[in-house]
Amino acid sequence: MTIRYPRPLRPGDRVGVTSPSSGVAEPLRARLDVAVEEIERRGYEVVVGRCMDGTTHISAPAAERAAELTQMLTDPAVRAVVPPWGGELAIDLMPHLDFEAIGRAEPTWLVGYSDMSTLLAPLTLLTGVATVHGNNLMDTPYRVPEGLTSWLDIVAAPQGEPFTQTPPGRHRTGGWDDWTRDPGTAEFTLDGAGGWRRLDGEGDVEVEGRLIGGCIETVAPLAGSRYLDTTRFAGAEPLLVYVEACEDNALIIARHLHGMRLAGFFDRAAAVLVGRTHAPDAPTLTQDAAVLDALGPLGVPILADVECGHVAPYLPLVNGARGRVVHTATRSEIIQTLD
Repeated sequence: MTIRYPRPLRPGDRVGVTSPSSGVAEPLRARLDVAVEEIERRGYEVVVGRCMDGTTHISAPAAERAAELTQMLTDPAVRAVVPPWGGELAIDLMPHLDFEAIGRAEPTWLVGYSDMSTLLAPLTLLTGVATVHGNNLMDTPYRVPEGLTSWLDIVAAPQGEPFTQTPPGRHRTGGWDDWTRDPGTAEFTLDGAGGWRRLDGEGDVEVEGRLIGGCIETVAPLAGSRYLDTTRFAGAEPLLVYVEACEDNALIIARHLHGMRLAGFFDRAAAVLVGRTHAPDAPTLTQDAAVLDALGPLGVPILADVECGHVAPYLPLVNGARGRVVHTATRSEIIQTLD
């Protein structure tokens, strides 16, 4: 399958905002306004959709959410689509999304993480259109730490030019900032230290492949279905598979990862990147041990504490991009090329 990249955003382009999963409750609307203003400050026009209600766990009925997302992704005037955040049940959009229409349309950037993984990975796997697993809209006002890249810079980058990201060595140890009290918060609280770790053994890692992955809790239910089939993806190229745990304990994560491996999701993995997590250990199993129990049999390098999960800051990864990962005692980096 040929990977297709949306053209880079230019000033004046339109960015669509919709909530394919959870909407925005009234107390957090001020943060939404701040995030929209940040995109407008970059010179883009922002259009906010109808599916934004935050009174329940979904912003609208599944058919309506799917229709609005499909409309934005097939509208040639909309060059990128970003949700306020993830949620819980984006999986209910699957039978309603018109993947064929999206695949025929001029490619449009789709951005997000968490429950958005439920849509990002299938869209790339089924249509070949690259997607960005990175910040959500509500995270966009934060200043990006040195070494990392904002999703806004990635979607505006020239195609074919590689960009490098390195771990900043700092991360957040606590919960979320209080956006109701301070909707304009723009500085991450990064009070923890540490970089990437190799879980499967020792030695340097240098590996290349096409990137694909997402949040374990939301993509695991798709394993074995056509929505998460990596067998035909990007021809015979090896894959760099990334996964991250949001909140499930280590036993549940182990079960999810075993299921994904048995379904073939990791069959072409040249390496696995595991996001840093605050998800709890189980009494007899840690999160590290859960990963090794399920994925150790792959016999490929496994790197942990990569900034591609629910723990700030965020290292955006482009599904479909060609990636090169280097990890040594003195250097860790991932180079992505949109080709």
